Amino acid sequence: MNGISPSRILCALLALTAPSLLAFNVSPSTTLLNQLLAVGGWGALIACLPVRPGRGAWSAVAMPLMVLAVLVAEALWSWHSGLPSSLALSAIAMMVCAGTVLWAAQASGRQDEAEAYGADEAGDAAGGPLLQPVLAALLMAGVLSSVIALLQVFAPQWTDGEWIARSGLPGRAVGNLRQPNHLSTLILFGLIALVPLAEAGRVWGLRLHRGLALVLGVLMIEAVVLTASRTGMVATLLLAGWGLLDRGLSRRTRIALVLVPVVYGLCWAGMAGWARESSHVFGGEARLAEKDLSSSRAAIWKNTVSLIAAQPWTGVGWGEFNFAWTLTSFPDRPVAFFDHTHNLLLQFAVELGLPVAAVLALLLLGTLVLALRRSRAQPAEAGVPARAALVMVLLAGLHSLLEYPLWYAYFLLPTAWALGHALRRPPQLRPAVLSATPPTAWAPRIAGALMTAGALFALQDFYRVVLIYQPGNATTSLAQRIRDGQHSVFFSYQADYALATTTEPPAQALGAFETATHALLDTRLMMAWARALDGSGHPSEARTLAQRMREFRNPAADDFFAVCDDETQTPRPFQCEAPAQVVPWRGFMPAKD
Repeated sequence: MNGISPSRILCALLALTAPSLLAFNVSPSTTLLNQLLAVGGWGALIACLPVRPGRGAWSAVAMPLMVLAVLVAEALWSWHSGLPSSLALSAIAMMVCAGTVLWAAQASGRQDEAEAYGADEAGDAAGGPLLQPVLAALLMAGVLSSVIALLQVFAPQWTDGEWIARSGLPGRAVGNLRQPNHLSTLILFGLIALVPLAEAGRVWGLRLHRGLALVLGVLMIEAVVLTASRTGMVATLLLAGWGLLDRGLSRRTRIALVLVPVVYGLCWAGMAGWARESSHVFGGEARLAEKDLSSSRAAIWKNTVSLIAAQPWTGVGWGEFNFAWTLTSFPDRPVAFFDHTHNLLLQFAVELGLPVAAVLALLLLGTLVLALRRSRAQPAEAGVPARAALVMVLLAGLHSLLEYPLWYAYFLLPTAWALGHALRRPPQLRPAVLSATPPTAWAPRIAGALMTAGALFALQDFYRVVLIYQPGNATTSLAQRIRDGQHSVFFSYQADYALATTTEPPAQALGAFETATHALLDTRLMMAWARALDGSGHPSEARTLAQRMREFRNPAADDFFAVCDDETQTPRPFQCEAPAQVVPWRGFMPAKD
């Protein structure tokens, strides 16, 4: 198997393939198990590396590590300023994991070079202890997810919700991650990984025939069409650009990449024709017929710019966008509850302030330029996977301008790996150095083991709040399960949400609102919070919150405001009266001791 151990293959499948295939989920999070599986799998994969980092491993990824360090510092400051500890610690832990994977891509560099340029033809463009398993696992994730997409659209009766998720969007594939945009990017990752594997002609030592590679490529393009993702549609142009510009690829591969948008268009036309002839629904046509092609993104971006203008220097604080946006008056706001701006640069600007956002943007731009230069400078055999890794990073960046995929471990960690691989220095081709296998080092093993142990701890930690929302045969009371959940390290805010929305009267759980409201303010939580504020002697805050609720025009609040139809009531319910003084969003922050 080209010198790649079965343990590394298994760990790569756990890190990259399994998270995309896991359909089983439990409340209160539909993606947490997938994310923990990704973190644990990546940790196990890193722990299997038999190498130590070269002397330049840290400096090669200095700029992206600086970005992560700034974000960790901002999360710590936001924690100090009022962000719940569970939310701050979750963000910090994820950024540390991303830094570990980024570093590991460098740490495996010397061994990759030794295997790729060592003895035989099998150790070619897709060789190396970390490179080969990651590419193959990404390809498998893309292919198997494409099969799931076909079943969700053409044979929905075969989707049981446990092994294969049901699509809640007529005529659209959502994969087992249950989000069409996520499925689209996942499949495109697999399509990108297919290129260096097809160029090498091998997967894990087995021959990959070009005809089979072509079939797999068309299958994945068809699946992207089934997602009806507009991000996926635009991303086909990225692949075509890769084919046009990368002269290191074979002629046949370049032609295939340039034709990706054409194949996409043919698949789209075929789906539209099939839908008309068979009286089925094709979700892509419904998407294009929507009046708001941005799916409320334009509206949330407009609101975000207003928030930036109001606090341009320091922002609203890491993780506080939803809190600040929800509690700021926006009569024209989109009615959905947004916990992210759906644009990475705007997210940095609104939460961290323009100066920090500008620094981060420059660091990211410098990182991309350096990755481009280094991937182009790689020798022919190593250049193909290096540039494939760069295209993965560009795809994640494109998606991040329209959504927030990097807030999910199963996208963040592969992107960190791809960036680390693209940033590797071109090897100094000295046979005496390349043929020598570096001694095993303890640092990668310990870092990987800590990631896996952390994922297992987080799983156990998550189980505390799962019992609140899915008690099963629990013999303890809801109150006791909530108290147990409040001791969770990473998910205590979920227990506080349950306490805040079930306590009567809500004023008795006023402390729970100080944490629960910083995750996602939805209608149920806002109604309970308004009642709690009114019941605890904060009428202006309660009435201001009621005003913000009206702006969302959510049917779930109709009963809450129905009492205002009776104008004879005396005194008037608080939600029917304007506040004597409108409270700004910072006025709702918990008081610091």
